[in-house]
Amino acid sequence: MRRTGTTRRGVFTATGAIALGAVLAGCGDGAGRGKDSARSGAAATAEQASAARAEKRIRTTAARTSLELLGGYEHVIRAHPATAAGLAPLRDAVRAHAKALAPDGAQALTFTRSRATGAKAAVGELAAAERRAADAHLAALIQAPPELARLLASIAAAGAAHAYLLTELAKETSS
Repeated sequence: MRRTGTTRRGVFTATGAIALGAVLAGCGDGAGRGKDSARSGAAATAEQASAARAEKRIRTTAARTSLELLGGYEHVIRAHPATAAGLAPLRDAVRAHAKALAPDGAQALTFTRSRATGAKAAVGELAAAERRAADAHLAALIQAPPELARLLASIAAAGAAHAYLLTELAKETSS
């Protein structure tokens, strides 16, 4: 004789069928949601374009900062040739930073004039400029995408080290 009523096997079968139906309903090709898919695709494209513009703006600003700093190094080396041996490795690192930030090299080198009359004061001003540049690169980290943020963090750390080295070099430099 057959048993009537709800059995455990029947409950499991019904639950499995409902779960399978829910999974299959979620795996559709989206043909019924064509307008929503088009809108989300357009929104994603617009978001990517906005992110690309923001990254380009951050890179341009950071590259300009590095190029201004490089111009400061060039000016101090030309004005005080005795400092060239100590400043050349740091200047080369700043040049590499500017190239990494703007690989196409679209921006021009900006020479900044030092108000300092002696070599010691000029190197001290260069140390202050390195600190400002490092701070600017750190401030840009907040808005930068991950890859650019890592680059900016590395450049900011190098700038802080350069500022320390320049401060020490200024102490050793005669006026």
